[in-house]
Amino acid sequence: MDQKSLNKFKKLLLEEKQKVMNNSRKNLDDIKVDVDDLPDETDLAASEVSQNLAFKLRDRERMLLVKINEALGRIDDGTFGACEECEEPIEPRRLEARPVSTLCIACKEREEHREKIFA
Repeated sequence: MDQKSLNKFKKLLLEEKQKVMNNSRKNLDDIKVDVDDLPDETDLAASEVSQNLAFKLRDRERMLLVKINEALGRIDDGTFGACEECEEPIEPRRLEARPVSTLCIACKEREEHREKIFA
């Protein structure tokens, strides 16, 4: 992959990382709840459901940040854009849609097929 494309993907990944981190900070403020503000069990239960959803979303954001950092590392070490399984180039359109991709379409489909069989 040429340097211009690598710079484009690096910029895209850094922007996405910043977006996720900003969203994380905002959501952290939404999680805080004062139990005294919840007068009955229904309000408390609804608050717990909301908090559980917020924690799950934060966990997904955390996993996305890990993938973004790994992709940035692959850019730095020169392996970005190569399939980790077959070592063939990953389609640029796939990388534009999901820059943290580590597998080409064919290998990803095989992986999903194996997961479906063994799930």
